[in-house]
Amino acid sequence: MRRPGFVRRVSPDERLSIVDHLDELRRRIFVSIATLVAAFIGVYSVHGPVLRFLQRPLPSDQPLVTLAVSEAFFTVLKVSAYCAVIIAFPVLLYQFYAFIVPAVGDQSRRAMLMTVAGISGLFLAGAAFGFFVVLPVALQWLLGFADDVFVSQLRAGEYYGFATTFTLASGLMFEVPVAMAGLAMMGIVPATMYTRHWRVALVVIAVVAAALPGGDPVSMMLLMAPQVVLYALGVWLARILGRDAPWRRGSDADRTDAGVPVV
Repeated sequence: MRRPGFVRRVSPDERLSIVDHLDELRRRIFVSIATLVAAFIGVYSVHGPVLRFLQRPLPSDQPLVTLAVSEAFFTVLKVSAYCAVIIAFPVLLYQFYAFIVPAVGDQSRRAMLMTVAGISGLFLAGAAFGFFVVLPVALQWLLGFADDVFVSQLRAGEYYGFATTFTLASGLMFEVPVAMAGLAMMGIVPATMYTRHWRVALVVIAVVAAALPGGDPVSMMLLMAPQVVLYALGVWLARILGRDAPWRRGSDADRTDAGVPVV
């Protein structure tokens, strides 16, 4: 029997039907879509201040131009959609987490809220770091490159797409410690593997930083510096929260029951 409440609880010996799972999934998707729509409408209603805020990393003498009849309209729609995702991210994450966690374990709502708050905080910190710290430096370097040869004119749609994509990507990069800790908790990747292959991790961090919008050496180094610190944080969390893989736990339990010592 399903218990009342926002978060579904499933006991270890309880089995839910496919209809129950689909009903739960439908409710989570509905809440997520409703949150996104509400955030989109809210951002669109104040799109003027939002657009001016997103222009802050630009030099004060750098105007934005539109070269198509519908470019301004679709630019506002895209910016509103990107901002709606950032605003609704904690709710979207909670809906996903609340649907997945009961299937793999029992966790109190307080623990779930704390986990979601931590992940959302890292995402917002990464987005703020990318927007306020890295993006102004990257724009200054890119717009000033060969400025004695070229005259830079920025299309509004391309700039806002660049800025919002860069901000979202920076926020997602700050989720690395969470992903590392999650893999360690599931027993898929132990902490020893993270420490053994730290050189490979540095190469991956450098490649990801170079692949982000911008790609200039200055913004690449600015993005890599916090990622190295976050990787070290992920290793520390993996050591604390890591567990053996489920298949290894099962085999060890069987060997212990049979009287065979576990090495």
